[in-house]
Amino acid sequence: MCGRFAFYSPSEATAALFGASGSLDIKPRYNIAPTQDIAAICLDQDGGRKLKSLHWGLVPSWAKDPSIGNRMINARAETVAEKPSFRAAYRKRRCLVLADGFYEWHTESTGKTPYFISLVDGSPFAFAGLWEHWQYKDSDETLYSATLITVAANEFMSALHHRMPIVLDPARADAWLAGGDDTIQNATQETLSLKAWPVGREVNNPRNEGVNLIASAGATLET
Repeated sequence: MCGRFAFYSPSEATAALFGASGSLDIKPRYNIAPTQDIAAICLDQDGGRKLKSLHWGLVPSWAKDPSIGNRMINARAETVAEKPSFRAAYRKRRCLVLADGFYEWHTESTGKTPYFISLVDGSPFAFAGLWEHWQYKDSDETLYSATLITVAANEFMSALHHRMPIVLDPARADAWLAGGDDTIQNATQETLSLKAWPVGREVNNPRNEGVNLIASAGATLET
């Protein structure tokens, strides 16, 4: 799964890398947790790409209560096309969630050690995601929410965890947004080069923030 990530690159410049317009008034963030707002690129009705703020934890349009989103932070690629919670969004509402890296916890003899994973060159990227809209009862307010697609870990990530999010560069992002049942395979058939390093356990608390959270606490692993 993917339960924590960071996005600290300028939102407008990063969105432009993925062919989107707009900007968000957000500060660099190093400990983004479920139920918080995330920066994402969605397609508008004319097929244009727009930068939007979405709630992390997908709330299906038919849900009775938005708290269901607390359990919908990830969607498994193997079942996303059939699951009632995700299938409509999979067909019609794909998105790109902007990030600079994500965290995974590796079980070791001393407990679970958090690792920060990024591209080898340190550039920002996007997670393959889905978005939905949910209408509050007796209100005109709409909740826009998202989930991240996860797949079986590749050879590099399997040393840390058995699952991983789909990491996309601009070229692979085009295939994901274009839709179709083969796009998960197409988006992941060429693995991007990743690196990972252990970090302090301060990241375990979602209230903690700051660049110090991604400071290396050990040797870096690279693909």
